[in-house]
Amino acid sequence: MSNNHPTQHPAELDWPFFDDSHRDFKVRLDAWCQEHLAHAHHDESRDAVDAECIRLVRLLGSGGWLKHAVSGTAYGAASDVIDTRQLCLLRETLAFHNGLSDFAFAMQGLGTGAISLMGSPDQKQRYLPRVASGQALSAFALSEPDAGSDVAAMQCSATATADGYVLNGRKTWISNGGIADFYVVFARTGEAPGARGITAFIVDADTPGLTIEERIDVVAPHPLATLKFDNCKVAAAQRIGDAGQGFKVAMATLDVFRTSVAAAALGFGRRALHESISWARSRKMFGQSLGDFQITQTKIAQMATMLDAATLLTYRAAWLRDQGARITREAAMAKMTATENAQQIIDMAVQLHGGMGVKKGVMVESLYREIRALRIYEGATEVQQLIIGKDLLKG
Repeated sequence: MSNNHPTQHPAELDWPFFDDSHRDFKVRLDAWCQEHLAHAHHDESRDAVDAECIRLVRLLGSGGWLKHAVSGTAYGAASDVIDTRQLCLLRETLAFHNGLSDFAFAMQGLGTGAISLMGSPDQKQRYLPRVASGQALSAFALSEPDAGSDVAAMQCSATATADGYVLNGRKTWISNGGIADFYVVFARTGEAPGARGITAFIVDADTPGLTIEERIDVVAPHPLATLKFDNCKVAAAQRIGDAGQGFKVAMATLDVFRTSVAAAALGFGRRALHESISWARSRKMFGQSLGDFQITQTKIAQMATMLDAATLLTYRAAWLRDQGARITREAAMAKMTATENAQQIIDMAVQLHGGMGVKKGVMVESLYREIRALRIYEGATEVQQLIIGKDLLKG
């Protein structure tokens, strides 16, 4: 594994999507990552991963990076509007250096996105400063056992009472489940059928009636859980936005962060290319280096080209959003292409490494496990294809 990471901004930051503030931001971030994330945490037991994720949130908060995951300078954010390009640079760079640090950062943003976008001033004041400083962990609770991509199939219910709501049901595949301090939960309130009768709520982790029903283990260990709500009482003040507007809240949140998933995939793919070039230069075979073989050069060329193509789509979407454009199609294209390309790049990196590519603790083996989930969460590749096709046919 090579530790000789770049210390100056890469060539793609000279593209017109970026200005000098982004270039300086990237250089500072890389330097911070090399100082604080150089020694990866390899203990993959559940307790160790939980503890490391909490530690990384605190570290990212003290470093000032979590301020870019939320919005509103009055609430500890770096700016009043999230800079999508900075968000993407953060996720790409963190993923390059340490996959769990990207996860820790991303969940702080996704878990509070609804509050940043549509929360009341009181909600923002109570939650955003603690998230921006790394003192509280957040989570986004949308998926259910029978409602993943099909949000309209949601069954978790929130029944209105005289002083609030009572939640009943389950949420699953919830990132930060079991370690979060609060959850943004989407539940059916029934104002209209399908996706139009859903409302968003902030539920503190210690609220009576909320329990962790199951911890879920996956190929790249991250804190994941199934939540159970059993007559869980939530005050009316914990509702985000108007009743029945939860689907809009969820989609607005995902629109902000979907492009950043593409950026995380770029980080994993870029690290795989970096490791492959270093390995090809140092690995000796048949009296020459692995990199002297034309087939190796061909694979490296494919990896680099696929990475550039995904990078262009990702930062086009980020730039457009920062200009105020609607980017549903562009974000879907970026997410689909970056995650699919990164999967292929990493697979080629594993193949180039031979037996070392599947040895636990080797970087490309870790990347191979890290990338797989990105093709599924926040909208699987097939869902992105439907979004793109539907949007084109509408126009």
